Amino acid sequence: MPRSGGPRLVPPLPLLLLLLLLPHALAAVAGQTSTKSKRPKEPGENKIKPANKRGKPTLAPGKDRESVASPKPSSIMMQVMEKGRFQKPAATLSLTAGQTLELRCKGSKIEWHYPDYLDTFKDSRLSVKQHDRYGQLILVNATAADTGEYSCWLQVCSGYVCRKDDTKTGATYIFFTEKGELFVPSPSYFGVVYLNPDREAIVPCRVTVPSAKVTLHREFPAKEIQSNGSIIYDIKRGFVYLHPQPDHQGVVYCRAEAHGAPQISIKYQLLYVEVPSGPPSTTIMASSNTVNGGDDITVLCTVLGEPDVEVEFRWLYPGLKDERPVTIQDSWRLVSRGLGHTTRLSQSILTLQDFETIDAGYYVCTAQNPRGQTTVATTVQFF
Repeated sequence: MPRSGGPRLVPPLPLLLLLLLLPHALAAVAGQTSTKSKRPKEPGENKIKPANKRGKPTLAPGKDRESVASPKPSSIMMQVMEKGRFQKPAATLSLTAGQTLELRCKGSKIEWHYPDYLDTFKDSRLSVKQHDRYGQLILVNATAADTGEYSCWLQVCSGYVCRKDDTKTGATYIFFTEKGELFVPSPSYFGVVYLNPDREAIVPCRVTVPSAKVTLHREFPAKEIQSNGSIIYDIKRGFVYLHPQPDHQGVVYCRAEAHGAPQISIKYQLLYVEVPSGPPSTTIMASSNTVNGGDDITVLCTVLGEPDVEVEFRWLYPGLKDERPVTIQDSWRLVSRGLGHTTRLSQSILTLQDFETIDAGYYVCTAQNPRGQTTVATTVQFF
């Protein structure tokens, strides 16, 4: 008779083994997953960078590392104010005449530039000194005539050779306002401006008040000359003729007005230049190329050149080595060459008295200007 509860089923052996091993397999898989998740981190992995750590700069397109690393120019100029205070001067300053100006530029060897007026008259009001760590410029009792650019730069020297360091400079343009002086005073009462066809010409009527209204006028026929693009006004230089023409010549003056008070500048004669730029155009001529003993001779060296370009003369002659006495006289004047053109006529005259045998030979004249030199010669023979 069967037992109560019915017959008991026994699973096959392979299935039984699978059921017994399944928990262990799941535990092993879980353990492996946990082991992988706890792998030691590689150096730098998943770490937060400190906030103060700087990354490498990213170069902009088209720029190389050399251009990024090149030093930028920096102003080395300081203006000394009251009570020992310092400030960097602006590009332009407006100061009252009578004040003392003190500028300093940092560096062990400083060079300065300031208005030529102060050098021309060897003005004792100006003092320029070099200290151990800075250069110093002091101008006392400033006047309207001191208006202009003041600049400095560091000189870098290697032995006896020095050069300007373009990254260490400083500059400011200073207007010194003075009662009754709207224009920067001129050392003369009449100026001459040469109009060269190949470069700018400047009528130098500069003002001492930046806000002044300035106009240019022709004396005859009397009229205002309009700034039409070929003539512009530069407050630091004056009226600039960009492309001078023959019809620009004549007598002109400037008119300035500030705070309702007008003022007239000195007059300027504008002369058109005929000759081109270059070395001197030189000729030489003797009073006679054959002379008798005891006669006097003269040798003339002539240059036609630009009106504002000076010429220097040098002579070589047969009696020079024997120290024969001669007289040399240099002179120049402006001459009209027609059609309103103006030329500078420069001459050097060599005079020799009581001609002797040793005076026969070549007389050589060398004329030199800033653009070069020209040598010419002639012979004088004993008759």
